[in-house]
Amino acid sequence: MSTPSVKIAPSILSADFARLGDEVRAIDEAGCDWVHVDVMDGHFVPNISIGPLIVEAIRPVTKKILDVHLMIAPVDPYLEAFAKAGADIITIHAEAGPHLDRSLQAIRALGKKAGVALNPATPVSAIQHVIDKLDLILIMSVNPGFGGQAFIPEAIAKVSATKALIGDRPIEIEVDGGVDPTNAGALAAAGATALVAGSAVYKGNDPTTYAPRISAIRDAAMEG
Repeated sequence: MSTPSVKIAPSILSADFARLGDEVRAIDEAGCDWVHVDVMDGHFVPNISIGPLIVEAIRPVTKKILDVHLMIAPVDPYLEAFAKAGADIITIHAEAGPHLDRSLQAIRALGKKAGVALNPATPVSAIQHVIDKLDLILIMSVNPGFGGQAFIPEAIAKVSATKALIGDRPIEIEVDGGVDPTNAGALAAAGATALVAGSAVYKGNDPTTYAPRISAIRDAAMEG
């Protein structure tokens, strides 16, 4: 079976935390490609979510890639803890520390893939001088800190600009925020290779709905 060209990464931020292990297992069985883990500190973003212990707890539940998005600042003191907890990809925000290049080197030195997240107001140019230290660029299509926000259409043009900057480098372009079947096609056409979906997969927290929702987003992306 060939690898799908667009990866679907449901965000566990929208899962039922009272049965988190089952919710992770459910999206795995429903055909997700990655498991997206949103980490918020109540400082860099308004909300507080989870920490390394939760990553460690869900690591044995799935063999899928744990795509860990750190919305925390300063981020450097926590990189090792998330790496040891079982993160496969560690994505940090361009503004989450004084020395982005050093932070990315630290992630790679821990044996993990390194990503940078760009907030809606953060220009793509913020990463042009660290592009060769990146495995993933995360385009935020909402302001970080809350689930269930409306998609910001400007993100589509930003994906195109990011793709132009990457050139032929093997870097994933991921989009996070308000992604659903109505915009997945345009995002994929612009160059997105991974789509984060929170409420678009988990809304209602009924595991029987996860597979058709993941398929609907993937189908829309492939048509794009």
